[in-house]
Amino acid sequence: MKARPEQLPPDGDWKTWLFLGGRGAGKTRAGAEWLLDQARMKARLALVGPTLHDVREVMIEGPSGLLAMAPKEARPTFQSSRRRVSFKSGAVAYAFSAEDPESLRGPQFHAAWADEFCAWPRGVETLAQLRLGLRLGDAPRLAVTTTPKPSAALRKLMAEPGLALTRAGTEANAANLAPDFVADLLSLYGGTRLAAQELDGQVMEPEGGALWRADELVRARGPGLDAYDQVVVAVDPPASDHGDACGLIAAARKGERAYVLADASAGGLSPLAWAGRASALASRWGAQLVVAEANQGGEMVRSLLALAGCEVPVRLLYAGLGKRARAEPVAALYEQGRVTHVGAFPALEEELMALGQMEAGPRRSPDRADALVWALTVLLLEGRAAPPRLRVL
Repeated sequence: MKARPEQLPPDGDWKTWLFLGGRGAGKTRAGAEWLLDQARMKARLALVGPTLHDVREVMIEGPSGLLAMAPKEARPTFQSSRRRVSFKSGAVAYAFSAEDPESLRGPQFHAAWADEFCAWPRGVETLAQLRLGLRLGDAPRLAVTTTPKPSAALRKLMAEPGLALTRAGTEANAANLAPDFVADLLSLYGGTRLAAQELDGQVMEPEGGALWRADELVRARGPGLDAYDQVVVAVDPPASDHGDACGLIAAARKGERAYVLADASAGGLSPLAWAGRASALASRWGAQLVVAEANQGGEMVRSLLALAGCEVPVRLLYAGLGKRARAEPVAALYEQGRVTHVGAFPALEEELMALGQMEAGPRRSPDRADALVWALTVLLLEGRAAPPRLRVL
């Protein structure tokens, strides 16, 4: 009854729920409440943290842990010698340390809660062993709560198809934190990579080769206008309906400045569903043009948008350069201070900061960033002479 929307389990038939949150955003309580709900029935459950000490002090006995969150009449008991929590329903939750993935061999579970995944010393191996044990019941589920860090293990997890992803910043939970906690930290670290990661819950990337910086994107946030010279909706269609998301960005131009109005990108949509979403976005913002990348689908993209009731002219664009090459002129607009984000778009900003990074590891396709690049290219860059480029032969 007191939960914020992002603290509630997502709807849908998900198997893994990943909650990325800033410090004090309420992710531990969300994980504890979710596990308590799983424990209403007789079930075998797993609690996995960076160390056994963390499991006990945070997940079980902490101020937002299982014992504190359980109703008084249904409060479980913790048997530290056996590393288990026993519930009155007959459910039992066992504690495991990510330092010892082998301890997860053998046990089996109906559900599991994994906390501070990015602090796990052996993240990929431990997660694999945990999932091999999720084999009881009709639909075993895993909830992962963590403050993000740019690790290969987290990128691999985020790239999984069908993952349910929730985000929350520290400021959203300010009412339940010490007075002035958020304001003091923002005054010290606001606009830095540390603030973006630890307070906003964004996945930061190493700075080497980055086209966008965290402080630059924070400074870009500002109010919108009552009227614009031109409004466009950019669509980066997915290659399939079960993998990458469909990038959907609404942006506008007033004079020589661009405004990013909305990020309606979403994954797991059928072709007609994302076309309908694009049409609704264009209608909502009064767009005069829809631009869509046509490398995936060609003329079919235009047909789908027409079938979905899009009454706005559609223009197909073909990518002749790589993502980084297309993004560089747009990144320059941000450096010049000519782009305003009307609000905070953490998922989009995260993709922009990752665009062009050369570090190896699985990643999601930057669909939001691609759509934004198309939108701002059409609004501010078209018709200008391309800068000279150097090609190595």
